[in-house]
Amino acid sequence: MTQRNQVAHSENGKPIVLTDKTFEETVARLPLTVVDFWASWCGPCRMVAPIIDQLAEEYAGRVTFGKLNVDENPVVSNVFQIQSIPSLLVFKNGKLVDGLIGAAPKQLIESRIRPHLNS
Repeated sequence: MTQRNQVAHSENGKPIVLTDKTFEETVARLPLTVVDFWASWCGPCRMVAPIIDQLAEEYAGRVTFGKLNVDENPVVSNVFQIQSIPSLLVFKNGKLVDGLIGAAPKQLIESRIRPHLNS
């Protein structure tokens, strides 16, 4: 799947899969991106995944949600010093503007996204 297709997929309400190779370019060209750093063995990550899916659908066309598997993509994980998962990082125009560590409820995640929608 190309990045163009991934972004189009995201706009249809699904998170995109990010990798060490696609992360920088993808986040740099999107206005608002929330990246979920996760791993398949992580229980709290599995708790957050349906919330991310729901938010991706609800905010389709306004926010792109991405998922980055930390086990498969150590470069980006190291750049952002991800030591606890799940970790959510919010990027606006390619710049890190907020973050959240741990299995947070939907309302808390939304509270970190909303201020960046129209600013």
